[in-house]
Amino acid sequence: MKFNTPTSTALYAIEETIKAYRRLSQQNISAVVPKITVDQALILIIIDREDKTQSEIADLIFKDYASMTRIIKLMIEKKYLTKMIDEADRRKTKLKITTNGKSIIEQLKPVIQKNRAVALNNVSDEELEQMYKTLNKITQNCQIARK
Repeated sequence: MKFNTPTSTALYAIEETIKAYRRLSQQNISAVVPKITVDQALILIIIDREDKTQSEIADLIFKDYASMTRIIKLMIEKKYLTKMIDEADRRKTKLKITTNGKSIIEQLKPVIQKNRAVALNNVSDEELEQMYKTLNKITQNCQIARK
């Protein structure tokens, strides 16, 4: 397959798709919960579902540790989260969702479902399965090349 410009590659299309989905998500999230970002919503959902450290969450949402620290600080100021010393290992901290944070998660559940439905409209299960396989191959190729 020949590409005339960098913007006509599959990798550009992936980036464009991610940005379009994030814009749609942010627009719909902001309509329900003003002043919360897609990343902050993701962090709330991850903390609610899994016991992850701040650095593990940063990896999951593709943020560097400094950016993650700033986001968490903001979320604490907005009273979405609290940060406590981990009793099992006092060198670590634990993030806990506040009542306000839990309320936001509940408000956003239908928005997230709607965003996914809109984005995946007219995409068959077979197409989704093939896309996952292809994206996983690309990811593996990149990871192997970094070693």
